[in-house]
Amino acid sequence: MLTITIPAAELWDEKNEGFINTSGATIQLEHSLVSISKWEAKWHKAFLGKKEKTEEEVLDYVRCMTLTPDVDPNVYIGLAEQNIQQINVYIDAPMTATKFPPDNKKGNSRETVTSELIYYWLISMNIPFECQYWHLNRLLALIKVCSLKNQSPKKMGKNDLRRRNAINAKRRKQLHSKG
Repeated sequence: MLTITIPAAELWDEKNEGFINTSGATIQLEHSLVSISKWEAKWHKAFLGKKEKTEEEVLDYVRCMTLTPDVDPNVYIGLAEQNIQQINVYIDAPMTATKFPPDNKKGNSRETVTSELIYYWLISMNIPFECQYWHLNRLLALIKVCSLKNQSPKKMGKNDLRRRNAINAKRRKQLHSKG
C-alpha cells in the first residue's frame, strides 16, 4: 500500500475558464488486480496492454487504486509531479524477493493480458481470491512460480542422454558392476 499527500492547489480549468481550488488530502493507494478490474470495466481496454494511456486514463487509474473513502474528485487534479513519481515507483516495484531467470523464448505471447485472464489463472492454479488485493507484481510473481512448479520436467535431449549413458557405462566398468 502507498500513502501519498496531495497538496492543496489553485488550478486553471480550461474547459470552464475559471480557477478551481483543490483541497489537499492524504490518500492510500493499492496497485492490485481489483484496481485494474475497476479501470478496465470503465475504459473497456486492457490496462496491461501496450497502448499508451492518456492523462485522463492515468488519473482515473489513480482513482481506481484509492482505498481512502470519500475523496473529493477534485483532489486528483492537484496531483503534483512528485506524487506521480511516487506512484510510478510504487507500481513498478517488484514487491517480492523472488527472481526469475531471463526468458530465452524467441517469441513473446501475443495474448492480451486482462483482469479476467488473471482471474482465470487464479482459478486454474487454485490461488485464493484474497490475493486479488495484493500488489499486482507480487501476484504475477506468484502466478509465474505456480506455473513453473506445475510444469512437467523437461525431457533430456539426445546429446545429454548419450553423455549420461557414457558416464554410467564408464562407472559400471570402473566398479565392475552390471548396473
